[in-house]
Amino acid sequence: MNGLRTGPTVSIVGCVAYLLALVAPYLVVETTSAVGAYYGSGALSPVVPGLFALVGIIVFAAGREGRTDPGVAAGAGLMLGLFIVGLSVLWAVTVPESLVLGLTESTLIEQHRWAVVAASLPIPLGAVWFAAGLDLF
Repeated sequence: MNGLRTGPTVSIVGCVAYLLALVAPYLVVETTSAVGAYYGSGALSPVVPGLFALVGIIVFAAGREGRTDPGVAAGAGLMLGLFIVGLSVLWAVTVPESLVLGLTESTLIEQHRWAVVAASLPIPLGAVWFAAGLDLF
């Protein structure tokens, strides 16, 4: 597989999956204010990495299509991906367990914060794949 096309595509799909994971509680929990409290209860809201994911889509697409220097896009995308993963982990470990369990009776929401972290992992992995395809290391 060509890392020059596949790597950034993996990262773009990871960014979209991350954004979908952030939207999921709004579809499961009946009151949106409870979701706002859930996202605001950790050390840093996952909305901040969500904004990074939106920027990441643009960076990876521009690098893949040659609209920006691919090496710069791979490096910037890797940094964005690492920030997204790190901030997501920080949020996931600092959300109070009582708040997570109080959102809904659904067991899916209990694992949501870890699903958000898992959704963030393809972003830097695709960036590394992109950089490897460019022979940057």
